Amino acid sequence: MEISVGHTPDADDAFMFYGMFTGNVTSPDFTVTHVIEDIENLNRKAVSPKLDVTAVSVHACAHIPEYTILRSGGSFGIGYGPIVTATKEMTINELQNAKIAIPGKMTSAFLLLQLMIGKFDYVEMNFSDIPKAVKTGDVDAGLVIHETQLSYEEEGVMKILDVGKWWDEKTGGLPVPLGINVMSNKFDSKTINKFDVYLQESIRYALDHKDDALKYAMQYSRGKSYELIEKFVLMYVNSVTVDMGESGEKSIKQLFKMAKEKKLVPDFELKISDSLKK
Repeated sequence: MEISVGHTPDADDAFMFYGMFTGNVTSPDFTVTHVIEDIENLNRKAVSPKLDVTAVSVHACAHIPEYTILRSGGSFGIGYGPIVTATKEMTINELQNAKIAIPGKMTSAFLLLQLMIGKFDYVEMNFSDIPKAVKTGDVDAGLVIHETQLSYEEEGVMKILDVGKWWDEKTGGLPVPLGINVMSNKFDSKTINKFDVYLQESIRYALDHKDDALKYAMQYSRGKSYELIEKFVLMYVNSVTVDMGESGEKSIKQLFKMAKEKKLVPDFELKISDSLKK
């Protein structure tokens, strides 16, 4: 069966799909065509389903009823996550009245920051452009995701808010739900489970062949060093990525419970695939 799979031009996604896309991990059930786009573009595409499988922000799941969440391939922070940067310290009250650059309205980072500080004035831009916009004063602060969480000091800005740490403390240590893979509901649950297992095998292969998988992922390094990309990848490809388990599922449900209470997402039915079985 030929299926389309969307993922981002980010090192952690490339690392996860290394086994699958290089042919080192194969499946008797699937032939994969991959589509690479920025996460917010993939979020928007999923609203009017165009891909069979796609990476999306967890936040986007509130708006894509025609997909089921896979249990493997998620990006969860373990005590860490998005941060807010600026050129000077700012209070929560000041941030609420500031213009903050965000990497997209459907990103989980945007939803998490709203839960943390309430509503605020924002401008959307590509995540890689945010540090420069903060440094030049085009915006007052920036919501930072991906490897720029680790390189913000090199960009000449400072961390003023740690959204991942806030979530960790707020939820008693649940992983921070950021990215996820979903599969179209046009497939039955057995097929969805088979692909879930296939993706899990690809992730395990990358972890077992870390050096080769990291070299492959470096094509999406955006000029960052091997050491920084390795640190970033291993932060977000972890045990909850292999299988979200109870903690990952609980964190996703908690995110949407909090968001629904604040009317930040519509009421919707959350669909998560069955437990992984070969």
